[in-house]
Parts: sequence; structure tokens; C-alpha cells
Amino acid sequence: MSSSVETGDLHTSGCSVSELVDFLDSISDDALSDRCDEDSRNNAIQVLSEIHQYLCRPSLDQAVLDALSFELPKAVAKFACVSDQCLEIVDSIVNQFVATCSPRDLIPIFCEALDVPRGMSKEPSYYASFLSGLSKVFLSIPRRHFEQVKEAIPVILSVLKAMTSELDGEDTDSEDLFVRAISIADSIQTVCGKLVGRQNEKLRALLGLFVLQIMSLLCISMREKLSNCLTLLSQLSHFLPYCGLSYLGLLTGCDVDTIIGFVLKECTEDGDDYMSCFPYVKHGASLAVICGHMSNVIAQSAEEDLTVLKDALQSNQTKRWQAVGMLKHIFSSANLPWELKKHTIDFLLWIMDGNLSRKCDDEVTDCPSYVPGLFAFLQAIEMVIMYTPDAVLRKKAFDCFKKVLADIPASPRFDILKALIANSNSSSMTAILLDCVREEMYVENCQSISVGHDALLQAEKSCQSSLFWSEGVLDLVELILRPPKGGPPTLPEDSDAVLSALNLYRFVLITESTGKTNKTGVLSKNNLNKAYNEWLLPLRTLVTGIKAENKTDYDQIVVDMVCAFNPVELVLYRCIELVEEKLKQKA
Repeated sequence: MSSSVETGDLHTSGCSVSELVDFLDSISDDALSDRCDEDSRNNAIQVLSEIHQYLCRPSLDQAVLDALSFELPKAVAKFACVSDQCLEIVDSIVNQFVATCSPRDLIPIFCEALDVPRGMSKEPSYYASFLSGLSKVFLSIPRRHFEQVKEAIPVILSVLKAMTSELDGEDTDSEDLFVRAISIADSIQTVCGKLVGRQNEKLRALLGLFVLQIMSLLCISMREKLSNCLTLLSQLSHFLPYCGLSYLGLLTGCDVDTIIGFVLKECTEDGDDYMSCFPYVKHGASLAVICGHMSNVIAQSAEEDLTVLKDALQSNQTKRWQAVGMLKHIFSSANLPWELKKHTIDFLLWIMDGNLSRKCDDEVTDCPSYVPGLFAFLQAIEMVIMYTPDAVLRKKAFDCFKKVLADIPASPRFDILKALIANSNSSSMTAILLDCVREEMYVENCQSISVGHDALLQAEKSCQSSLFWSEGVLDLVELILRPPKGGPPTLPEDSDAVLSALNLYRFVLITESTGKTNKTGVLSKNNLNKAYNEWLLPLRTLVTGIKAENKTDYDQIVVDMVCAFNPVELVLYRCIELVEEKLKQKA
């Protein structure tokens, strides 16, 4: 082969390389087919050693090395899966190519080797040497640093993402890939140090996105073994201050938006497509802060003081809303472990504990812009409340839910609760949300009673004015007792929600009657007739029909179902009595 290249016989040299690759494939296949076969393993080690010795010959022509660099790295990489000793030799072979070949040529070669088609992922060891190779190649790039790194990063992240989804958190080979990915980040930082001005800024921004994405993938890969990766998380956190990423900026999303903007400006044609390789970058921004809250070592690595962060969030309601909007990414991810969600809830409770600065209604004109994020957060934490197997975490999640809800001004708070109820697919969760509405109304009613008619005190309470005592609350009751799809609710599936809706209606009816008010319109003749004829009587017909149907069925499941109707039936008949009494008074 060497003579073919030297004489310019490209066809013959190509055949020679192909024959060598076929030979190496046969050796690696034999070794991988039975890894307990010592002879096959020793044969693989010997072949790799001879390849390495050949490549290290001082007399070897550069043209030969260049010809081999296109195919040989992929062929020898397969041997890395045979044993640790084979992996070490493969590392040495790849390093030899890095030392002798053009960086501009090697980056696409290594990226092609890493870019295995979806569904055909190889073992982690196959990718390891190429990741280390890229970390060294980046240091040798003479110019157009951002462009070269930019082309390689999507492939690197794709490999890490594929390995994250396929392997469990106890796989040491998977951890080794992250170690090598961090070495790539180290190299990018070193390259940044050689650049100035705009070139430095945009490469640092790209490094920031890269680090945040790796942080997310690392947390996902560890599953429930998060303690195994604290050292790696600390190493990743070390890059944050260099990239201009502070905990406050990450948690509010401002710093993330800044670095995304830098990178997008350099991707004028394929900006959105390029950013698709960073799907977890906002998860990473939140995780960086939560991991710092978990471990002082990680916070110190990021050069952060959590007390300062807490003060900044407690003293600024807008920043708290922004932080809540970012943290939703942790709760909404099905891939992140419960342990991380628990730490996130602990962090939020820690932030919400104490004197929080709040704005009056006339100062919250910017609140609507944060409502979608707050709504998404509350929806995400509902998932924790409903699905966590840990009763303590469930209680903490609900406490966190209520504290975040209380931090929202009254008007959007009502709208958010209404939207959560309308979008709820769980009867139990709907019941909890309706109980939250009733609790809000109870507290407000108690406040109005204590204030009385004193105009001065009433003015002081103006910041707490709300929409809860309005016709909107009847819309919530109707949403459950007469669903938009028509007819009465589905029983027994919706029993919890129906019971809570009836209790809310009864509470409003009694409170308005006792206080001789009609803020909600519940006492108007039209609304009383509507509730009686469209909500309560059809529901009574449904409940009595189901009970009569199953009266003689003594199957335990049926008995339990009928017993579950008893509270519903009790509150239903009380509501009917109250409405009939009010209608008689109206007659």
C-alpha cells in the first residue's frame, strides 16, 4: 500500500486500504463475538499494536497517513469495545493521526465516525477515542475556530444523547464519555483564550450552550444515581463564570437568551435547525442552579453565593416569576430523576420562605407576559403531585404549588386556576384545584369581614382585590357539573371533582346568603333555576340511577363504588334543599 500511494496509484492504494479494513473487521468481529475467548482478545491486541507501531514509523510517508486516516480510525475503533487494553491502544492510534494529520481534515473524519445512523448506535467505547481526538484537534485549529467547533458540536451531543437514552446510570463506559466530553469543553475554553473581541464572545457563547446541554444529559443519564456524578457536575460548573453565566442569569433565563442570541447571529441560514441540537439547554440552566443548591462544592466551582441568589429572588417578584418559569423544565421532564425534582422543590420552598417582595395590582402590568410560564410550571408540578411514589415529596410538591400560586396577583391567579381546571385530565387533581379556589374565597371573605366598612383599611387591602367572588366561580362549577361535552359528568370516574364542585357551590350559596350579598350572582333567580334544572337535578337522576342499578350487586368493587357515591349524594341533596329554599323565597 505504501508504494502504491508513493507512486500515485490511487486505485491500488484504495484497494489496499479496503483490504486492510476488511481484515481488521474480521479480527474485531471474532474478538467481539466471544469476549471470553482469550486467544481472540490477544490476537486483537497484537494486531492493534502492530498498526500503532506502523503508524509511528518515522519513515512513513505523510501521503500514506493521509490515505489511512479516512478509513482506518473507524476500523480500529471497533476494537475499543473488546477490552480496556484495546481501548488504550485505539486511543494511541487516534492520537497519532491527530499528531501527524491536518486538523481541518480530521474534524470531518472524526465527525463522520461519530455520526452513526439512528438505531445503529454502538457501544460507548467505540466513540470514546474520537471524542478525545476532537479535544486535541480543536487545540490545533489554526483559523476559523468558531466555524470548525460549531460543525462538530451537534455530532458530539448526538452521541451523548444516544448513549444517555440507551444506558443506565451505573454504566462506567457512559461516564467515561462525559469525562471526554468535558475535556472537549476544556479545549474549547483554551481556544477561546487565544481569541479576542467578537471571535472570543461567540465561541464562549457556544461553549456555554455546550456545557448546559451536557449538564442536562449527564443528569438524565445518572437516573436515580445522581450522587455518582457530583464530581463531573462540579467540573462542568467551573465553565459557567467563564461563559458569563451566573446563577441568577441562568434561573431568570436572561443569560441563556444572551448566549443563544450570540450563536443565532452566526447561524443566519440554519439558526433554528442548529439550535435543535440543544434541546435541553434550558433544563441545563435550571439544573446548574439546583445542583449548586445540592452541593456547596458545585456552587463554589461556579463561584456562586446562594445567599445572594436567595436575597435577589426574594426582593424581586418579577425575577421569581422568571425563575419559576425556568424551573418548569425540570418538573416537565419525564427523563430527570425524582431526586432532582425533590431538590428543586426544596430549593423553591427555601426561596419562598421568608418576607417576599410583592407588587400591588397597579404595578403588575408586566405579569401577563409571565402567565404562560407560571401556568406551565403549575401544570408540571401537578405531575409530581399525582405521580410521585414518595408521599413526603407529594406533600412538599403541593406546598410548593400553593406558595407559587400565592405569589401571583389575584386576577391572573384566578385565570390560571380556571385554566388548570379546564385542562385537567385527573378528577382528583381537579378536586384539589377547586378546593384551592374555595380556600381563596374563604380567606378573602374573612378579610372583608375583619375590614368591615372602614374605607382606609379597605384601601390598604386594595392590592388583594380579586376575581374569586365573581360570576367566574359559577363558571368553574358548571365546567364540572355540566361539562362542555354536554350531559351530566361521568360517574364514578369524576366523583372527586363532582364532590369538590358541589362543596364549592354550597359554600358560595351559604356565604352569599349569610352575608346578604350576591357578588357571584349565585342568588339571582336565573342562576338558581339554571343550577337546579341543569346541574343538580340531572346529577341526582344519574346518581340514583347508578345506585339502583347496582343495588343487588355485592361484588366488592361495586360496593366500593356505591359507597364512594355517599358523600356526593349527601352534598348534592343539601345543595338541592338550599336552592329550593331560595327559589321559594323568590316566588
